[in-house]
This record gives sequence, structure tokens and C-alpha cells, in this order.
Amino acid sequence: MVLELMATFCAGLGAAGLMMVLGLIWKPMPRWLIPAMGGLAMIGFTIWSEYSWGDRTAEGLPEGVEVVETRADTYPWKPWTYAFPQVTRVLAVDTTNVQSKPESPDVLLVDLYLFARWRATATIPQLIDCDTAARADVTDVALEDPSGATWHELGQADPLIDVLCTS
Repeated sequence: MVLELMATFCAGLGAAGLMMVLGLIWKPMPRWLIPAMGGLAMIGFTIWSEYSWGDRTAEGLPEGVEVVETRADTYPWKPWTYAFPQVTRVLAVDTTNVQSKPESPDVLLVDLYLFARWRATATIPQLIDCDTAARADVTDVALEDPSGATWHELGQADPLIDVLCTS
């Protein structure tokens, strides 16, 4: 967050500096254009940063970690998000560290990563049953005997099932 604030200020100072140089060439330039362009550059950078966060996060994931879902939200204090929702969460699954037990090979133990704007990344271990297209939270009981877990139906069309069970 601090780095983005510094980058916003740098964008504003850079735009104002360019306007000052332009003022040396274009003598009748109105003086108010210098702070106005600095402010517009900061607003533009902030908008770009907010709306490109989801794509930049997904592109920065290591090989083997696949995006399963993104969530775009709207906010009353940002009325433009009703027309252009903003991606604020990205859910990804680590396909390189999938584990299963020999006695239940269709039940997979995977790590889900939840990336949320302005929050720390959360790692969520989950059990995925490819036969029934369901997921369960990992507990000691569920690790010992997956039939004792509380399963939540996902459906065969769920992206998590598609990524983990069809490959």
C-alpha cells in the first residue's frame, strides 16, 4: 500500500514536471495546468492500479498455480463500480502439490490461495472429491477418514473440479 502511494505521488510529480518543461516551450501556457495535470495523473494511476490489480495478481502467480475464480465487487462510495465492477478477490489452486491417499484416490488434498485487495494472502487447505464433485474443509477427522468430513456440493461444472479432476 505504501509503495502504491509513493507511485501515485511519483506519477503526479512526473506529470507536473513534464508540464513545467512544456511551460518553458509554450510561453502562454496557463499556470494552473501544472497542478491540474499532476492531479489528473495521480487519479489516472489510481484508477489503473485498482482496475488492473486482479490481472496483475493472476499474471504474477508461479507455474502450477491456476486461477479458479475472480470476484468483482461494487461499492456505494465508488458509484462507478456499478457500471464497471472492480476485481477485489482472486481464488487460485496449487496444482503442483495435490495429494491423495491410496485408499481413496479420488479424494484430493489441495491448497487454495485467496488473494484479496489490501489483505494478506490466505492459504486454505481443502479436500476435493472428484467422484461426487464436492469439497470439504480439512480437519483432523477429515484427514483420517474423508467420509467423516462435512462435504459441500460443487457440481461438475465448477472450475475447481474442472482444473483438478479433468486433467
